[in-house]
Amino acid sequence: MSELLKPIDAARLAGVSYPTLKQCIYQGKIRSTKTAGGHHRIARSEIERVTGGRRKRLRNDRPVGLDAISGRNKLRGVVSEIRFEGLLVQVTIDLAGQQITSIITSDAARALGLKPGVDVYALIKATEVMVIRG
Repeated sequence: MSELLKPIDAARLAGVSYPTLKQCIYQGKIRSTKTAGGHHRIARSEIERVTGGRRKRLRNDRPVGLDAISGRNKLRGVVSEIRFEGLLVQVTIDLAGQQITSIITSDAARALGLKPGVDVYALIKATEVMVIRG
């Protein structure tokens, strides 16, 4: 069974505000279950169903998540290797058999929970390669 999320956590996962998520529940766009105390819980699989497995807009007024990022080269891959060296981390991402390497801060790698096997996006803009968790 899919993990049940509190509305605030489901909103973060979907890349929308808490009030927007609640409106989607009330309008029937997102299915939820209620606890014995009357609180809404949303299955992680429901958020993935609505967002197509990635963050996208639930409202038509502005983009969120990956859609809000100006970089156009968003390459989905899997972390194949991660090497911590002081304040920096070398992240190697497997993109369908091709390897790309990015250097990011240790704090960013920890905040993203990066480790081998984690789905990520390599965002390429100008001379930089940014990494976000997929």
